[in-house]
Amino acid sequence: MTTIEDIQAAAQRLQGKILNTPCVESRTLSDIVGAQVFLKFENLQFTASFKERGACNKLTDLAASGVQGVIAMSAGNHAQGVAYHAQRLGLHALIVMPRFTPGVKIERTRSFGAEVVLHGDTLEEARTHAFALAAERGLSFVHPYDDEAIIAGQGTVALEMLDAVPDLDTLVVAIGGGGLLAGMAIAARARNPAIDIVGVQAQRFPSMINAIEGTQHPLGTSTIAEGIAVATAGTLTRAIIAREVNDLLLVDEGDIEQAVLMLLEIEKTLVEGAGAAGMAAMIRHPERFRGKRVGLVLSGGNIDPLLLAAIIERGMVRAGRLARLRVSARDVPGVLAHITATVAAAGANIDEVHHQRAFTMLAAQNVDIELVLQTRSRTHLAQVLDALHQAGFSAEEQH
Repeated sequence: MTTIEDIQAAAQRLQGKILNTPCVESRTLSDIVGAQVFLKFENLQFTASFKERGACNKLTDLAASGVQGVIAMSAGNHAQGVAYHAQRLGLHALIVMPRFTPGVKIERTRSFGAEVVLHGDTLEEARTHAFALAAERGLSFVHPYDDEAIIAGQGTVALEMLDAVPDLDTLVVAIGGGGLLAGMAIAARARNPAIDIVGVQAQRFPSMINAIEGTQHPLGTSTIAEGIAVATAGTLTRAIIAREVNDLLLVDEGDIEQAVLMLLEIEKTLVEGAGAAGMAAMIRHPERFRGKRVGLVLSGGNIDPLLLAAIIERGMVRAGRLARLRVSARDVPGVLAHITATVAAAGANIDEVHHQRAFTMLAAQNVDIELVLQTRSRTHLAQVLDALHQAGFSAEEQH
């Protein structure tokens, strides 16, 4: 079983090889959620994820034992962490990735000198193939979470957080396979036996919660927090989490989207879905943390640009800053100009205009005009609608 001594030894080993990332208070987020929030910026690591810590610790052990090559299965952050530190230590790295892995992650992993093999449509198929290749080629398998050296490396995050902010009341940590939470729980509990440790899983992948609490939450097929989309809880990590962690919470996709957007807008920091899960828990369960000094791990920042664009747009819609209106009017010359002038006078910007004559239930001499608008807020949107009504148009928001 991983001990605090193992984690302290890992911290010594990692010095100068990974970044001791900032752990600082966010005053704005603190005001929003009603707790004092301290953010640990693991998205600033060279490969943009905490996964480097465990990978570096494990590979240092393997290199010292004379191993020449390693193999890992991963669709993202673990792959990059293993590839980067294998290259640094002069080890050959073979990474097995599912075929659906985004091209940007494949190329990034290759850029660290790793050999990449694409196999299977699921993580489970890729994992099975990785074990077969490990036996065939005599490579050492580097598990993403169920390994004592990996757990010890991830636990160094808690040591750094409690060095920076010794009087934290609570730690909030995302759970995929559980390596980060398990390591941090051992380290934090050794430093402060009374600390409140909370794990967070995506509602679509509640494998650790089901394993520990005996619940039967259904397993989904995808989530924007793909970094914690793990279908089977780790064996080592499950035992540690069951013993050391106070509470396990679930967050839904909307919570995670909102957290990604808040961190981008307020903290000007880019966090992937899994990295925003802790913030999502504070949004979803504010009463659980009210008045406490809470440490949140922003565990990674590797997010697909198209997914980020979709999250930003959807967040603007929820906030009323991007809205779709349907305006009904007489189909006469100049009516469109009158509508757009009214919208402009109300201070909104028009993104799109769609003039609909055929697909409408209106009388033949009338027309539906659909507008997509940029507004400042829901209040401003209401003012735009009011201006259209006063100008004599029938107008309503479309959802």
